Amino acid sequence: MMKHIPVASLAIGLLGVWLHAQPPPTQPPTPPPQQPTEIVTTLTSEGGSAPRLVVLDFLPLSPDAETAAIAKTIGQVLWDDLNFEREFAFIPRDVYATIPRATSFDTIPFDRWRELNADGLIIGTVQKTAEGLKAQMRLYNVRTRQIAYNREYTSSNARLIAHTASDEIHESQRGLHGVARTKLTFDSDRAGERMGGTVENRGVKDIFIADYDGENARQITANKTLNIAPRWSPDGRSIAYTSYRRGGANIFISNIFQGTLVEVTEGSKVGENWLPAWSPDGTRVAFTSTRDGNPEIYIANRDGSNVRRLTNHPGIDISPTWSPSGTQVAFTSDRTGSPQIWIVGADGLNLQRKTSESYCDKPTWSSPPYNEIAYASRTGPGFDVKVLDLATGQTRQLTFGEGSNESPAFAPNGRHIVFTSTRAGKTHVFTMARDGKDVRQLTKAGNNEKPDWSK
Repeated sequence: MMKHIPVASLAIGLLGVWLHAQPPPTQPPTPPPQQPTEIVTTLTSEGGSAPRLVVLDFLPLSPDAETAAIAKTIGQVLWDDLNFEREFAFIPRDVYATIPRATSFDTIPFDRWRELNADGLIIGTVQKTAEGLKAQMRLYNVRTRQIAYNREYTSSNARLIAHTASDEIHESQRGLHGVARTKLTFDSDRAGERMGGTVENRGVKDIFIADYDGENARQITANKTLNIAPRWSPDGRSIAYTSYRRGGANIFISNIFQGTLVEVTEGSKVGENWLPAWSPDGTRVAFTSTRDGNPEIYIANRDGSNVRRLTNHPGIDISPTWSPSGTQVAFTSDRTGSPQIWIVGADGLNLQRKTSESYCDKPTWSSPPYNEIAYASRTGPGFDVKVLDLATGQTRQLTFGEGSNESPAFAPNGRHIVFTSTRAGKTHVFTMARDGKDVRQLTKAGNNEKPDWSK
């Protein structure tokens, strides 16, 4: 059965600056649900270990160099996506050259792959059409030579074909919601512009978005001022962030697919407003404001109405993050001396201190099934990322002094963390697994900070 993957052009007008000429799409690029063309069977491995996969480059159905390159891209990206979740073992790709190359679905040398103890084999075809690309992907059980999973995709985006296939294989074979089609957002000074106004030598920062693996990065704002701390809405259709475009700091929401902009804190006549955080249902935004003097946590509807103060203390309260249930907010406060992580009910009751370290900041709450808060903890001259298990009260450290590591944010499935680190010189965005392994650098240009992962 054919699956269409609409690819939105992301004609985004954050802060009134259109980066593309075509009008914005009306729907996000979410493929419609489809039923499989075959009865889906689940791969297993002898001995109960993770199934061992072979992921071959797709077969170009025309001889031109462009189609051949597209076929290779799909195979490589699909391998990378599947490897990212660590749910499968893989036959090393350098072994592939020792096995006769399949030229079609009918010429796969299953016996040779079985000699290498492969459990599953992924192969596909791709061809160019008037609409873009059409690709067919099959996952075979190597032992039985039966098709375990079968899909056909149409898209103009080779990487999106691979991302979609990866997420569907993880869902069908491992019952896992993969993150291959999710997005990252972060602020960066890579544009190299200087901020307008009277403040000298203050760098411009803009909001960027990228695929989960750092590819396909796109600049969203371009107003020659500071735009920082972006956060994806739960439905992935909007980004809230702090912008200094009108002098002081205020909270803006760009509704990406509608091409509209909302200033959440427009009614605030005094003070500054920073660090927005979406409620799980997307109807409210928590943020820090100095409108009543010192920094406190406030909550407002996403249109800026019904502003109410959540914290009330002479100390500094900043960096809110919501619990998955929407009933609690964690934040940073120095009310007992050094900054620590605290939790309060969304009604302002049941305040609890959760850390007792030298300096803790930038908490982020995980999604189910985990109930954890990741945060940055000062461990020396810099910071390291730690995770607090709220059920047990135990803390585990994920980074260990290689640069300064800050601003953690969980992937939507809770299995990965995106964060920033100076380990490569400048400040760059990295991802790692929730156990601290598999660290990957995603950005290379400029300084990149305060990342967030779409749901």
